Amino acid sequence: MNGLEQDRRLLQALCEFAGLAPSRLAVEAGLAATTILRPFNGTATTRLSAPTIDKLRDRFPEFPGWADYSPGAAALGDERIAYRGQQQGDGSGRLLPRDRSNPPAPRQRPAKHIELIEVAQIDLNFGLGGAFMDQDIVEHQAERLTFPAAWLRQITSSAPGDLYWARGVGNSMEPAIGDGDVVLIDRSKVGSSFGDLYWAIAYGQTGMIKRLRPMPDGSVKILSDNTNVPPEIAYDGELHVFGRVVAVVKRV
Repeated sequence: MNGLEQDRRLLQALCEFAGLAPSRLAVEAGLAATTILRPFNGTATTRLSAPTIDKLRDRFPEFPGWADYSPGAAALGDERIAYRGQQQGDGSGRLLPRDRSNPPAPRQRPAKHIELIEVAQIDLNFGLGGAFMDQDIVEHQAERLTFPAAWLRQITSSAPGDLYWARGVGNSMEPAIGDGDVVLIDRSKVGSSFGDLYWAIAYGQTGMIKRLRPMPDGSVKILSDNTNVPPEIAYDGELHVFGRVVAVVKRV
């Protein structure tokens, strides 16, 4: 006997047991009429689904035909249907009503490991144009922040020991860099072309972050993004470049 024929005989016997027509049987079990009529009349092309069996079994648990019914492979593989002989106390190999008191626990994805890299702070009172450098770099006392390694590698391939972070103060570089923004500085970039990029520098005993533009006479123009702050010109020995700003982390 194939599975579709087994479903048809099951429904015929269930209708006779309940004394109901197929359409009324569907209503009693909370199912669409066609869900029952098609297999009942032999016009179905697929086996009864696991949810359908569940609803019929829950509505008519006393029906003796459940003992001999074998659901399709899809229903047997569904967690909502009990397997034969798996219920406690049963040794007959019969399919018993599922146990609703202990539903299967949802599967949890394993936690993804995120590699973090520590970056030391360069605390020279970088003021983006306004604060004095009044202390040296003391690396063992520097505050450290952790950044995701994958994020850092998208920004720079430099070693972590070449990276420092600082916090901006002031508005001379707005809107690119604002007051309180965290800037990531790459010391390995010192010596590369300035090209109007952002640099952490010391000029006139003042720590700042500016754009630098080499001039034909050998001087370097120090530029602010804020148009209200005039540019300055640095000559030999007046400008010290600490590193290039490669990222800005803004508050929202």
